Parts: sequence; C-alpha cells; structure tokens
Amino acid sequence: MSMDKNNKIKILVIEDDPVITDFLCTGLKYEGYEVTSRTAGKAGLDALQQTTFDLIILDVMLPDIDGFEVCRRIRDRGSDIPILILTVKKEISDRVKGLDSGADDYLTKHFSFDELLARIRALLRRRGKISKNRKLQADAIVLNLETREVSRKGKRIDLTPTEFGLLELFMRHPHRVFTRETLLNRVLGYDYDGGTNIIDVHISHLRNKLGDRPPRLIRTIYAVGYAFYPEETGT
Repeated sequence: MSMDKNNKIKILVIEDDPVITDFLCTGLKYEGYEVTSRTAGKAGLDALQQTTFDLIILDVMLPDIDGFEVCRRIRDRGSDIPILILTVKKEISDRVKGLDSGADDYLTKHFSFDELLARIRALLRRRGKISKNRKLQADAIVLNLETREVSRKGKRIDLTPTEFGLLELFMRHPHRVFTRETLLNRVLGYDYDGGTNIIDVHISHLRNKLGDRPPRLIRTIYAVGYAFYPEETGT
C-alpha cells in the first residue's frame, strides 16, 4: 500500500501494555502510517478531540475506563471512525459486546501483524481511504489478497499462511531489508517465543515453492536477514 508522505493515514492506538504498544507503533510506522498512542481511555478520548484520525486500535482492558465504554462514548459523539478492538477475551459474548458498543472489528490477542494489517486495510477500504486493488504483482508472481491465491508464470503455488504472509510483506516492500526478528514479529506475532531460526525454515520452504534459484528473488542479507529483489533474478 502506498501513501502520500504529506497525507498519511493517521491511526490512534489506545493500549496500556508497553510491549504491545511498541509492537503496534513500530510496525505501523514501518508500513507508512502516522501513529499516535495513548495508555488510557480518557487520554485516548482527549486525543480524538485534538486530532482527526482515520482509524482507532482500542484495547478493552484499560486502567481507567474500559474499551467498550470508550467505544460507546466515541459513537455517542457522532463519530463513525473505524474502531478495531483488541482483547485477550475470546468468548463470543465479549465479541458481541464489543460490536454492540460500536466497534467495526474485533481481534483477539495473540495475533500476527499480518492479520492486523489485513483487518486495517479492510476497514480503510470500506471508508475509501485506500485503493481497492486486491492483487500484488512482481516477477511473474501474482498474489491475490482477496482469494489468498498465489501463482508464478500462470502456475498456482500453494502456500501456508506463514509463507503467504512473508511473500506479501516482501512484495509490498521490495529492496527493504527485514531482520529475522522483524519477520518473526510481523508474521508469527509479538508473543511468539520460539527462536528466530524458524524464519529461515519458512524462507527455505517459500523459496522452494517459488522455484527461487540464484540469483534469488528473496536474498539473504548476511548477518541481518532477508530482502526481496524481483527485478534482478533470472529465474
């Protein structure tokens, strides 16, 4: 997704967990969003009085007023800003409560950043904030975001959700170098407690499925991580 540097999409994150806040803010800024964060419900409501935002990511368990009440107050003001609720609660009744309070979508922790971005893009598309182009293309690879199908030179390639997430990230950001830690957090989630070598395994599988031979599409950047170079491969 491309955004004009002078017209960035503004996201307000209302979350009191510093680990999750850092995970969200770092990743979203990396994607080109302008991000503001607040650690309490009242502070979040005050921020909305001062600045116009395009989307809110709202935690339920806040130290003062809960996210459901924050959501209700936002709607009582007449605002139709998209609201994505985050919570550790997985019960259907809590999801219903969140949606009934005025939220547009509901994501339970623990989530991958790839899923979060997909939810954000869906909400923004509904409001006409971003392009409705649902395909990414590079080096005869076509990635369909709607059907989650991938093909190269017309031949369908079956990918796991993790492989799809990696490829989507690479195709959205050609030439950008991603560390293994970044890829781990972005695709498997901020709370994944396995080693970073799992990324090497997923990259190896993805390369094999793409028929990615030297000079590679997905390059290993020594002692750092990986980067995607779609126009420099002879495969």
